[in-house]
Amino acid sequence: MLRLIALACALMFGPAALKAENVVLGLSQNKVSITTNFDGSEILIFGAVKREAPLPEGDPLEVIIAVQGPSTPLTVRRKERRFGIWINTDTVEVDSAPAFYAVATSAPFRQAISDTEDLRHRISIPRAIRSVGAPVDVGNAADFTRAVIRIRKENGLYQLQENAVEVSEQTLFRASIALPANLTEGDYETRIFLTRGGAVVSDYSTVIDVRKVGLERFLFSLSREQPLVYGLLSLAIAIAAGWGASAAFRIFQRN
Repeated sequence: MLRLIALACALMFGPAALKAENVVLGLSQNKVSITTNFDGSEILIFGAVKREAPLPEGDPLEVIIAVQGPSTPLTVRRKERRFGIWINTDTVEVDSAPAFYAVATSAPFRQAISDTEDLRHRISIPRAIRSVGAPVDVGNAADFTRAVIRIRKENGLYQLQENAVEVSEQTLFRASIALPANLTEGDYETRIFLTRGGAVVSDYSTVIDVRKVGLERFLFSLSREQPLVYGLLSLAIAIAAGWGASAAFRIFQRN
């Protein structure tokens, strides 16, 4: 009986285990430092597919890479022109929106993954934003989410790069993700998905640490931990700068 049970388990789980494809990932850097002269960065993501069996036949392997920054609640307002001026008319609270989100794929997005799998893993940009509900008196609430996506795409904070992941021999892959200068510090989750026929066969995640350093870090911490000192310091710097400019102007007039 025990032998029959072992044989049944081998038949049920053995082929699935043998066909498993797993990600072996590498990053050009796992830490990004934001300094006073930071003007953006680029992360090279590369890796390979580890297999315990020969390459499966049928649908080709596709790779999807998603890099997501810290998520925070967001207030979105709609403005309309009334009586010759622009005023806020409607407001929607978005429950959670990533400060940065980039998706790179080895094929057109809808070819690389099915809508069902996208819904399950929340990979596409609209599904990375969580907006549970809106006030009943606000019409077309979905327009507010689309506005967030449009504005952040224009600022380079949301990116969809189709056909940007290079896959070689269905085993090696690489892609570059551009990080803009206006990054928010925090943990940037990096997810890798392997798909066949639109279905996810394996996934892997890691974290890229994005932090302010040097003077940027000091000023940021001071403004959060000691706002009174930060305000007085800012006032002192402004007074000193004004006095210095005035003194330089008087010396220039004398000469």
